[in-house]
Amino acid sequence: MTAIKESSTIQQNKKYALDLCPVTYVMERIGGFWKPIILYHLSTGDKRYSELKRAIPAVTEKMLIQHLKQLEADGLVTRTAKPIVPPHVVYGLSEGGKGLMPVIRAMSEWAFKDMKENNKSSLCSS
Repeated sequence: MTAIKESSTIQQNKKYALDLCPVTYVMERIGGFWKPIILYHLSTGDKRYSELKRAIPAVTEKMLIQHLKQLEADGLVTRTAKPIVPPHVVYGLSEGGKGLMPVIRAMSEWAFKDMKENNKSSLCSS
């Protein structure tokens, strides 16, 4: 992986946008293809890794693990290891993640409406 030059113009512009723009702040936290989808699936309750993988079959294991770690580091997802044999890990929404649910629901409501208007079908349920 290439090191990021913190003093570069693009990094300075990104920091400026993060500091001043709430939309940029949100997109930095939940941006990317898989994060909103993971949050959407966790909105119905805690899930094990295998349940998330089944719910989002197109995501690779690497990407799912990477995004779960990022969401946990950003304080949006909790990871709880149950003290049983075999080990049992459960992912759920933190308070911060629960606070994002109106945003995620608004995104899905808009998508269902737009998909219907454009004769597109969805694999997700509303």
